[in-house]
Amino acid sequence: MFDLESLIRPNVRVMKPYSSARDEFQGEARVMLDANENSLGSAGPAEFNRYPDPQQRAVKQALGALKGIAPEQVFLSNGSDEVIDLLVRLVARPGQDSILSTPPTFGMYEVAAALNDVTLERVPLDADYQLSPDALTQILASKAKIVFLCSPNNPTGNLLRTADIEQILRGFPGLVVVDEAYADFADQPSWLTRLGEFANLVVLQTFSKAWGLAGIRLGMAFGSPEVIAYLNRIKMPYNVSENTQRLALAALADTSRFEAMRQELLQSRVTLQAALAELPIVDHIFPSDANFLLTRFRLDVGAVYQHLLSQGIVVRRPTQAACAGSLRLTVGTAAENDTLVAALRAFV
Repeated sequence: MFDLESLIRPNVRVMKPYSSARDEFQGEARVMLDANENSLGSAGPAEFNRYPDPQQRAVKQALGALKGIAPEQVFLSNGSDEVIDLLVRLVARPGQDSILSTPPTFGMYEVAAALNDVTLERVPLDADYQLSPDALTQILASKAKIVFLCSPNNPTGNLLRTADIEQILRGFPGLVVVDEAYADFADQPSWLTRLGEFANLVVLQTFSKAWGLAGIRLGMAFGSPEVIAYLNRIKMPYNVSENTQRLALAALADTSRFEAMRQELLQSRVTLQAALAELPIVDHIFPSDANFLLTRFRLDVGAVYQHLLSQGIVVRRPTQAACAGSLRLTVGTAAENDTLVAALRAFV
């Protein structure tokens, strides 16, 4: 049985969060003399002399309307890395508790565990990069405070089975975090549509991938109002900049461009996969529900990687043993994809 209050670290339950006057005031102020800002303006655009809305109300309102959820179910962060760290700090006591991940997977779960002096339990995926029955048994028996499930998974690119995630949500007593950074490229409904069913579900998304806004560093977490309220309690006061909020609002007002880019990337994924499959040095291309292709090579992958670097082409070489012999190739523009394939074709 999931009990949020018993899961939260005792010191967090009783702490008094930092509160600025901007948290307490809503509406349009005539005179703002609360935060010791420079009221004369700034060296750059004049409007950036003020602190941003600490609660990002306008962005949350727009996101809630787009996603079909209440603004109180939305948390915004300085990239998904920040909210991963905050979730660990929210429930896991340093030197005592553990969190759980399913390698090969996103490396920031391990970084957050190490940074917060929390044990990381690793339950590996099987050869198909799915959760085996034994893995599910281990997860459900674990005393970890959080299980992180990356779906579509990074660096493998595949969705985890819906039934497996459902089983974890129903049987795991801690937080179940489904990291959906690449969900916009998958042909499956987001777990956002299931928030009402599972009080322990937290869904992570980002503006860095399908939205094409990696440079503004804006991550999103969606969950119950109670979980989101605790995240707001422990975050830094002004964790999302004014510029980031403005750029996010502009993107949310132009969803047609988002959809056009998404469709173009999906088509480019098909085209790139077909071109890679024709190369004699390529051994296997793993199925992808993301904007990249995990590709295993017949030859020494280190030599292939160095060859691409020598041609000015930067790709990712996964370090996890389950991805040995593979490179993670992001789907780029048509010209970038052609350049990558030509360089691989020329490799001797």
